[in-house]
Order: sequence, then C-alpha cells, then structure tokens
Amino acid sequence: MSDTKTLIQKITEGIQEKKGKNIVIADLTNIDDTVCQYFIICQGNNPSQVSAIVDSIKEFARKGADAKPFGTDGLRNAEWVAIDYAEVWVHVFLPELRAFYNLEHLWADAKLTTLPDID
Repeated sequence: MSDTKTLIQKITEGIQEKKGKNIVIADLTNIDDTVCQYFIICQGNNPSQVSAIVDSIKEFARKGADAKPFGTDGLRNAEWVAIDYAEVWVHVFLPELRAFYNLEHLWADAKLTTLPDID
C-alpha cells in the first residue's frame, strides 16, 4: 500500500510541476468491481499543457516511484489523456471535456480529496 501512496504523491507532484489545476484524488478502494484503486483527475488549459502534464507525471512516477505506465491513451488530441498505472489511473483533461464527462460525479461514492492549486 505504501508503494501506491508514493506513486500517488509523485503523480500529484508531476501535475503540480506543470501547473495542472483542480487535482482530485478519488479513493475507490471501498467500491466493489472497480478497474483500479485510485483515480487522479486534473486539467490543463490547452493541449500543449495537457501533454506537458502527462510527460511530467511519467517522469516523476518513474524517478520517484520506479513506476512505468501500462498504457497511455489520448495523447494525439491531448484533450483527455488517460494513464494506466494498474492500481492508479490518471486522467488529464481540458476543462470543457472534464466538465462534460464529470468523472467525480460518476464516482460520487468514492472518497474524494481535492488538492489546492499551486500558482
């Protein structure tokens, strides 16, 4: 479990390094039949920032938690990029797509932790 906590910390540091906003960690550990234990959801202002956040997440996770993603999807458009770290899935959105899909609402029974933005 401590490995997962370290991974979550490194992922959030990677997001914050590139000024990702509205970071929410959804703890799904008490929900049956989920694809992972945690979702980390954040946003960037434009596709370039979304791509930079994704690169930063991968670097921080690799260096700080010795973790490589099993897959990354959505980089071509960089509007919604999903990164699969098995127990942790990261979703990096453009604001309008995040509002549209509203993952936090879909997983409303999860324990949600919102991190303050770093400016």
